[in-house]
Amino acid sequence: QVQLVESGGGLVQPGGSLRLSCVGSGRIFSINTMGWYRQAPGKEREFVASIPSGGVTYYADSVKGRFTISRDNAQNTVYLQMNSLKPEDTAVYYCTLAVGGRNYWGQGTQVTVSS
Repeated sequence: QVQLVESGGGLVQPGGSLRLSCVGSGRIFSINTMGWYRQAPGKEREFVASIPSGGVTYYADSVKGRFTISRDNAQNTVYLQMNSLKPEDTAVYYCTLAVGGRNYWGQGTQVTVSS
């Protein structure tokens, strides 16, 4: 089994920063894609960013230039550095892992951007 545990969410003022972390454990093979999705109240879950094992990064247009995804393969950890946060970034952020033809999800961490 694969488990993903997120941390780092919280309340931040507009323009502020947060760093999310997600640690994976279990049967995680070296070739995989880790990433982040988010879901705001009343909205569909949406893609935020992803990073395959090779390190190429992909971002939603709404976060390009503000968010940075990175990973530590030795620690099976993916990070999401979020800068210049806006109220519309408020959502539950979910870590994902795609490996062996399956997708796994973390339990989510709440990010609230409000003054």
